[in-house]
Amino acid sequence: MKTHTHWTNTPDTARGASAAIGNFDGVHLGHCAVIDIARTHGPLGIVTFEPHPREYFAPHGKSFRLMNAESKKNRLAKIGVEHLFQLPFDAELAAMPPEAFARTVLKDGLGLSHVVVGADFCFGQGRAGTAQDLVRFGKEMGFDVTIAPLLKTDVGISSSSAIREALADGRMSHAKDMLGHWHRIEGAVNHGDKRGRDLGFPTANMSIDGLHAPKFGVYAVLVDVLTGDHKGSYHGAASLGVKPTFGANVPCLESFIFDFDGNLYDEHLSVAFVEFLRGEEKFSNLDDLITQMHADCDKARRILGALT
Repeated sequence: MKTHTHWTNTPDTARGASAAIGNFDGVHLGHCAVIDIARTHGPLGIVTFEPHPREYFAPHGKSFRLMNAESKKNRLAKIGVEHLFQLPFDAELAAMPPEAFARTVLKDGLGLSHVVVGADFCFGQGRAGTAQDLVRFGKEMGFDVTIAPLLKTDVGISSSSAIREALADGRMSHAKDMLGHWHRIEGAVNHGDKRGRDLGFPTANMSIDGLHAPKFGVYAVLVDVLTGDHKGSYHGAASLGVKPTFGANVPCLESFIFDFDGNLYDEHLSVAFVEFLRGEEKFSNLDDLITQMHADCDKARRILGALT
């Protein structure tokens, strides 16, 4: 997958793409339905924005993203996207009227041949442009536009907001039904306080900064090591939260990988949340915590073993 970070100087090899437009937070089934329509009309492209417009307009607001930029790129590459147009959402783009966006960015800048958007798509300054407006601009400017209907699943309309609600409740299977895949957190392994090693459960610690946090607690997880000497897929148990037994801490994700012995510092991991096991607890002593950790791992092994 080729990544292009501006609408200017688009190479000839990327022009003429059929592109789906949106933020694609989570790359859920509704997004995939839009992308699959674009796939049928030419070389597959994605037009998305970084930072997310919501982050641009409310930089100090509550974290909401289901995916960071790295995770989204990895997911889009997996589903066969050929060209990712990751456009900078800045003051220039935020102030661009809908017609100017259609002409300057989509037509002249990226040279798209076909555009696919969801029925609720809005664009341009103040979100003034609608999907129907884009159809009209496309006819005037020489590119085709398809409006994709909202996708309904067995658990309702697949949307990023509904997925956030499911994750906040610890309903991981419900989220999976809307995503089409297990919810994942991806990123680099940080140096932590190494308490897990002292307890007999060495963990790979990852930041969740900027991400919508699933319900705090312990999970059965699948861990993909994406870089380094230990690349591969593993089973594990993970704790998401603030470690209340050890005082006030910044929320993070700590994954204990079963039957693993190796150094993962600074390597990139993708952790899939399969099942919520229990809520976060504060233990009065370390022996009780260790006993519970053994029980958590036993339960996680049974759950993950049933997947294969």
